[in-house]
Amino acid sequence: MKNTFRLLLLLGIIFSANAQQKPVFQKLRYEDDFTYLKADSTKTWYEKIKYIPLSENDKFYASIGGEARLQYTYTVNNKWGDESDDDGYLLSRYLFHTNIQLGAFRTFIELQSSLANGKTDPSPVDENQLDIHQAFLDIDFIRKENQQLTLRSGRQEMLYGSQRLIAVREGPNSRLAFDGLKFFYKKNKWQSDAFFTHPMANKQGTFNDNFNENAKFWGSYTVIHKVPFIENIDLYYLGLWKNRAVFDDAAGEENRQSIGTRIWKNKGNWKYDFEGVYQFGKINQKTISAWTLSSFACYTFKNIKYTPEIGLKTEIISGDKNSGDTHLQTFNPLYPRGAYFGLVALIGPSNLIDVHPSINFSLSEKWELGIDYDIFWRQTLSDGLYAPNMQLLYSGKDTTERFIGSQLISNLNYDMNNYLGFTLETGWFNAGSFLKEVGSGKDYFYAALTAQFKF
Repeated sequence: MKNTFRLLLLLGIIFSANAQQKPVFQKLRYEDDFTYLKADSTKTWYEKIKYIPLSENDKFYASIGGEARLQYTYTVNNKWGDESDDDGYLLSRYLFHTNIQLGAFRTFIELQSSLANGKTDPSPVDENQLDIHQAFLDIDFIRKENQQLTLRSGRQEMLYGSQRLIAVREGPNSRLAFDGLKFFYKKNKWQSDAFFTHPMANKQGTFNDNFNENAKFWGSYTVIHKVPFIENIDLYYLGLWKNRAVFDDAAGEENRQSIGTRIWKNKGNWKYDFEGVYQFGKINQKTISAWTLSSFACYTFKNIKYTPEIGLKTEIISGDKNSGDTHLQTFNPLYPRGAYFGLVALIGPSNLIDVHPSINFSLSEKWELGIDYDIFWRQTLSDGLYAPNMQLLYSGKDTTERFIGSQLISNLNYDMNNYLGFTLETGWFNAGSFLKEVGSGKDYFYAALTAQFKF
């Protein structure tokens, strides 16, 4: 492990020394843009692989990139003492992609390898030895400076809004992709997407992540910028079908529709993010009626040393009201970011009330410190506690305790340069009365050191 960390450190130094301009890597790597290098006749060897001319026409070019992430985690009292401890384990993830642009046509291919060393019985999200993570074709029908209409076909990552419902699952070891079609249209201050996909189901092994016939995911998502007074607004509809879904009081074929909106601002001293979602549909013979409301606001004191940013997030996420009836109010977060409440992600966003104050400090240009405190309650007493993937952790049918517990997390981030960064995260979960009644209810602790290299 030490040798691998040293190798990443060496690569970070080498790549930083061989770039004339600082690159910007996007959350979705297919959105990286290195076309600014086409006019540079004195490119370094690194910049030559980021922009490879394929003809005299500057609309024909290719690019190569990727990343490596190592994450060592030490835990105490897994599942609050109800599972055996792994002690320390190492997760590693490797991604390599190539992007080829041929005028109005563009193809993007990415391989992913996720490995788990020292982890007892790793899931496919922890370990998926090697597979095609993305492989899609874009056809541009319109491609102008302020207007674009594109059809995308194939295996692709998707990320929308605050990542509460659709994300690439960056936190866990294997990122998430979808097989399907997507149309997206951009013009000036707004963008609208429409898609129909099958979410990928990872399998351990090599090149065996086949087409998933057991789930369908479709919808539309529109973002409008520079709206008077509210700044930005998202409007969306999402549909989900699963061959089989399991909740505390329902199991069977699920057909769920979600409609929602998000109002947000991410620039300036004041930032905010307010979101509401309503869900309806059927699971087996039960009628679905679920909802969530989320608010986040923060203020940055830019004239104070270390520019502290103080924030407060609150969420109320519906759970099932009554066991044994013909209705289900359990909210399904669909495909959210994996590390929803901390890196280890003990709790998922369903049947939950959450109050979450935070404070962040910019210690220097390269160092940042963040502290988060979460307090959790069950929204309804009839429903249970779920993981981020909606696995039922504990049923709520035989207890009237509401308080789940509180969680304290600290993050120390060091960005050595644009290519290499390190994060040390520690978390302590103080088990509440609900966890003590349904299980061992021991306090949970973890510490994780992450190194991530991008090129």
